[in-house]
Amino acid sequence: MSTNPSDSGRVIDAPSNNWVYRVLPRSLWPYAQLARWDRPIGWQLLMWPCLWSAALAANVARTGAAYSASEFLWHLLLFIVGSIAMRGAGCTYNDLVDHEIDKAVARTRSRPLPSGRVTRGQAKLFIVLQALVGLLVLLQFNLFSVGLGIASLAIVAVYPFAKRFTDWPQFFLGLAFSWGALMGWSAQFGNVSLAAVALYVAAVAWTIGYDTIYAHQDKEDDALIGVRSTARLFGDRTRPWLVALYGLTVFLIGVSYALAGVGILAYVGLLLAAALLLWQIITIDIDDPDQCLALFKFNNIVGLVVFLGLLAALAFV
Repeated sequence: MSTNPSDSGRVIDAPSNNWVYRVLPRSLWPYAQLARWDRPIGWQLLMWPCLWSAALAANVARTGAAYSASEFLWHLLLFIVGSIAMRGAGCTYNDLVDHEIDKAVARTRSRPLPSGRVTRGQAKLFIVLQALVGLLVLLQFNLFSVGLGIASLAIVAVYPFAKRFTDWPQFFLGLAFSWGALMGWSAQFGNVSLAAVALYVAAVAWTIGYDTIYAHQDKEDDALIGVRSTARLFGDRTRPWLVALYGLTVFLIGVSYALAGVGILAYVGLLLAAALLLWQIITIDIDDPDQCLALFKFNNIVGLVVFLGLLAALAFV
């Protein structure tokens, strides 16, 4: 019997007991894998800056006549759906760009494109379908937000190539993945404030940090094929870099809170999140791929804690 994961329709770098394999017909598995539906951590990390920003804006709007609880909940739903759709489209696009690289990396060669279970034409069509869902979500917002959302596509288009020309591809990922920190505010007010910009830069620093941890899984393969990353750049200095990046994250989120005038409970949530980030820094072993993956995924909890703090502040404003 073959031990090749692609023969079973599964991939090496995702859990084989995921709902995708229990619910979807096998013919759809490759598309679910392209969109990373079997790895929800990606869309979750994309979602949190959106939800932070929406909750931050709701805290400000709550003190005036502009606030609507039903609109706030509708925005949250739109951002969740949009995150799933656009993360899926982005991952499919990234796999198209990295087709040949993925063949050379042990962790990725079982993915649908390098394993031959999906053609490039099929993957391109799938991108279009997911992008249409994202566009439908975007059109539910005000005109300023529509333009802002479309502007993010320039960064999304560049990101997959960044690892070829810079040691900081995680910075480009941060620019793209953190865009929601601007969108949540824009959806409420139709503009971008200094509070939203501070939150955006904070999310960029957070993304560089957690994706550096993630990239340590592939640093040996990356070195062999010439793929660049902050994991390779930082090397044994990863821990002090994480102190700087996560420290900047917490500081700038605090600045955004101060600029927006949110309640004390938001700061309590931020302090709890800071403790979770510090725990990552203390415990990380950059030479343990399994632990790096676990710490990377743990940032979903960090995102949730920040959001819950903002919700608590909103509830008791």
